[in-house]
Amino acid sequence: MTAFITWLNEIIWSPVLVYLCLAVGVYFTIRTRLLQIRQIPSMLRATFKGESSQDGVSSFQALALSLAGRVGTGNIAGVATAIAFGGPGAVFWMWAVAFLGSATSFIESTLGQIYKERDKVTGEYRGGPAYYFEKAYRHSKYAGLFKVYASLFACATVLACGFFLPGVQANGIATSMQGAFPQVHPWMTATGITILLAFIVVGGVKRIAAFASVVVPIMAVIYIILAVIVCFINIGMLGDVVNLIFSSAFGLHATFGAIVGTAVEWGVKRGIYSNEAGQGTGPHAAAAAEVKHPASQGFVQAMAVYIDTLFVCSATAFLILSTGMYRVYQGGSADTPVLAEGSGTLDPEATVGPAFAQSAFDTLLPGAGTIFIAVSLGFFAFTTIIAYYYMAETNLRYLTRNLKNETVSNGLLRLLQLLILVATVVGCVNSAGEAWALGDIGVGLMAWLNVVGILVIQKPALQALRDYEQQRKQGQDPLFDPRALDIRNADFWENYYDVKTGAIPVQKK
Repeated sequence: MTAFITWLNEIIWSPVLVYLCLAVGVYFTIRTRLLQIRQIPSMLRATFKGESSQDGVSSFQALALSLAGRVGTGNIAGVATAIAFGGPGAVFWMWAVAFLGSATSFIESTLGQIYKERDKVTGEYRGGPAYYFEKAYRHSKYAGLFKVYASLFACATVLACGFFLPGVQANGIATSMQGAFPQVHPWMTATGITILLAFIVVGGVKRIAAFASVVVPIMAVIYIILAVIVCFINIGMLGDVVNLIFSSAFGLHATFGAIVGTAVEWGVKRGIYSNEAGQGTGPHAAAAAEVKHPASQGFVQAMAVYIDTLFVCSATAFLILSTGMYRVYQGGSADTPVLAEGSGTLDPEATVGPAFAQSAFDTLLPGAGTIFIAVSLGFFAFTTIIAYYYMAETNLRYLTRNLKNETVSNGLLRLLQLLILVATVVGCVNSAGEAWALGDIGVGLMAWLNVVGILVIQKPALQALRDYEQQRKQGQDPLFDPRALDIRNADFWENYYDVKTGAIPVQKK
């Protein structure tokens, strides 16, 4: 089974996907006219300005829900892994994929808002790639083909978010907890996580978003502040760290020049895993938001990519590199010879992952690093598991939304809840290598389907961007009417516009 998982992972994560993600990011950067820089004021404004309702969450809650999925094991263990197998240059490529991915995230998340709908059972807003793949060309002769494609994405997401990806996060929690508290057996961690997870996931998107909006910002700020303090103590090393990252990224460093291709691969792979741009996860949270124009939530999700990679991941990278608590392997595996080691006194037995960051924090307060990383990783990874469940549930709702028998639909939902609880337990007691390989397969499947799909149906998102910018230029608070842009099948927004403008009365529930 291990050999099969490795083989499948290598097929899915071939260099084609790595460079496709970069190329698509460049393409959307051009099509949106450098939105990542040009619209930073709109990103900041949209993040904190928004509405909430009985059916939708606020823009900030949607951001927190999105960050819950983005900020997780990848921001700590993932960064350490990228450095260990791709060298310090992998950090630059994480930045690159974040900058370019911000435009990709805008496109996919705006599409998620345009084609969202109200859940017939819960009344909550639902949306995501499966919804926009089906609806964008529902009026065309290719409607059947797009519906099949949408169902394929939904099935892949239920499998990836319901089983593959939670194991990575759970494994990170268990590993870091055992490192900080040797007496805590992985089964103990698994039990605690499972009980808390079960309580939250049955509460629906409102409870999930409320939990994420409190936990994620607090933990992210605390983590970044402490990482900055460590970097400030080692401020004399920052110039060398920046030089090391850039020289390694472009093959100019004597030691790491031979693995520049590996740096690109690991930087992009871990960058996508961390910030999820193009993966198709962001649109689920984006669709849950209550906004007046789809583009505004697109801006919020573009900002989420920056927060995840340029802030949290960079904090980890500078923390590890400035303290010299890292080692780089020649063959992309911890089983291969060590190519180089940092200047810090890293434990020879330290495994690739949280141990790098734990050792780095120990330079600030000896012995406290393992505990702080364990707690931080515990919160980050736990909220990510919750976000994964929400995405899996949304896609299951898509697949079952036309079932007339609610008993069957609810039964499948309970089965999904059981599946993610089992995946969490398995991840806690499984090996890290197998957990990451399964996680990469899940991310890769979703990325392939979503990236190819949004290239085909990108037009409505670009139209929404231009419409938003034009209304802002005219001094208006943008309000979206898809009919004015000849965007079809955006039924929710047609009704929303008519209600807001008074064309039809507010419908009572």
